[in-house]
Amino acid sequence: MIECNLPLECTGSETAVFRRLTRCLSNSYEDASMRLFAPIVVLLSLCAAPLQAAPPSSADIARYARQLLVDSYPSNGPGAAVIVAHGNKVLFRAARGESDLVPAKALSAGDLFEIGSITKQFTAAGVLKLVEAGKISLDDPLSKYVKDYPNGDNVTLRELLNHTAGLKDYTELPGFMDSPLQSDVTTAQLIDTFKNEKPEFAPGTDWRYDSSGYVLLGAVIESVTGMPWHAYLKQALFQPLGMTNTGYGDDPAFVARRVHGYVLSDGKIVPSKTISLSQPSAAGALVSNVDDLLKWTRALHGGRVLDHTLYQEMITPSGKAIAGHYGFGIDHDTLRGTDMLQHGGSIFGTNSFGLYLPRDKLTVIVLNNQEGEIPRSNDAETLARRIAAYAIGKPYPDRKAIAVDPATLKAYEGVYRTDDKTTRVVRVVNGVLTSQRTGSPRYVLIPIAKDDFLFDGVLSRLAFDRNAVGAVVSMHFFLNDEGEGQVATRTDAPLPPDRVAVTLPRAALERVVGNYKSKDMGLHVFITGDKLQAQLEGQPAADLFAASPDSFFMTVVDATLDFAPAHGVPETVTLHQGNDTIRFDRTP
Repeated sequence: MIECNLPLECTGSETAVFRRLTRCLSNSYEDASMRLFAPIVVLLSLCAAPLQAAPPSSADIARYARQLLVDSYPSNGPGAAVIVAHGNKVLFRAARGESDLVPAKALSAGDLFEIGSITKQFTAAGVLKLVEAGKISLDDPLSKYVKDYPNGDNVTLRELLNHTAGLKDYTELPGFMDSPLQSDVTTAQLIDTFKNEKPEFAPGTDWRYDSSGYVLLGAVIESVTGMPWHAYLKQALFQPLGMTNTGYGDDPAFVARRVHGYVLSDGKIVPSKTISLSQPSAAGALVSNVDDLLKWTRALHGGRVLDHTLYQEMITPSGKAIAGHYGFGIDHDTLRGTDMLQHGGSIFGTNSFGLYLPRDKLTVIVLNNQEGEIPRSNDAETLARRIAAYAIGKPYPDRKAIAVDPATLKAYEGVYRTDDKTTRVVRVVNGVLTSQRTGSPRYVLIPIAKDDFLFDGVLSRLAFDRNAVGAVVSMHFFLNDEGEGQVATRTDAPLPPDRVAVTLPRAALERVVGNYKSKDMGLHVFITGDKLQAQLEGQPAADLFAASPDSFFMTVVDATLDFAPAHGVPETVTLHQGNDTIRFDRTP
């Protein structure tokens, strides 16, 4: 008979159980007869039974969603509004937290939130309505509608819709957070801020998410209809569908109704920055609530917005966009192996996510009024995914850690290589196993079964693979615990030294304080209280820890700043993050 020294208990995710079984088979002799596999097949069916339990009842789904909402948000702080529906039947609708902290005001499920990039879904549908009416074509060049845009003859509307146009994302440009972008701008003025930027790639040759393309689509709408892009969306989409709580965020009718946004900064909840919503424009300027977003989801996926052919184009990635799983304003993804259509959004002080499962006709929408350092376990996408997975009877694994002895944890330590540029360093820190991908933060791993770990605060999972003698030889990384996983092979490379901060006198910290500039961005180094911090333009500030008087590292990501020369006022600082190296020169 076939001996198997791997654990075959029915624990971990469905994929994890199956992979443990297949590893047993792969460790068997190649010429073993089929009768030897029978006990394993029986065991597979026994394990599969509880993992494929019938979906829970409507009451169970409501109880689960309510408990998750309570566990995720305090009653006296920023919170979230949630709606869960099967078809047109609402299974759960509630809010928790506060829409305003001073004076305290409780959130309502009907409150209006800025929805950020979920706006792209409406802009895309608006463009497709113009296609449906025969007023434009997806393969029209941009130059037909935006006359002076560089290389506009070679960029099509289709490429703008699915992020294959190669445009530089204007939200990543230096100075985006500075004046005049804090002021109201027209669509044309906004386009002027990025139209002369060097493209990321030739149109149609690659995929990269960018908001610039959707600003240009707003300009196309304005050129064709002769009205502001948001006025057209109101006429073409919101009014016909009875979406009275959805519209342009800077419309006076909505400004007073928007919830207040907050950020968690340095452990404190503070009001978020404000921004004229003319800046995110057709890429992210709409406000809505969970009720209207449910109406929209049911109408769009129920065939009441677009004809079937255009709808299929909207939800189906094609060409280079297949790599990004992106249609037109819609991510085509999976949830626990089930087809999912979704999009999220994040803008100053708010975080949003909406998903639809076509097979189950399930809609889950989560809108919250906190962003920045919000714990990933509480962000809108994580909550929506967890609720939806539970609702279809495929919940994410229990996050309760099992006991693992120190020697076993130590055996996982090592450098695992994904490709020529990327590794994962696995090490034990303060008694717990951690994983750090090149250029990324270090995550704590929660053991849920033998060789199976969840990332703390997110839904992703890491599973280690063993050879025939039980030695750990590789790992599989499952983003959001989906798919077959990305393989990383264990190398012989020694663990890199773990960085330890040293204490420097304040004068040594003050020496490196200043403003620095590279070709593409600015860097501000400053002291807050007794902490040295660095802030890239358009990014939140991060604490710096001294490895030496001239070298400082971050812990939020795997990054180092080296200042030169070693004595006197530094003239340059070099940022090392992952495989990127950027030099900044001191500015006056």
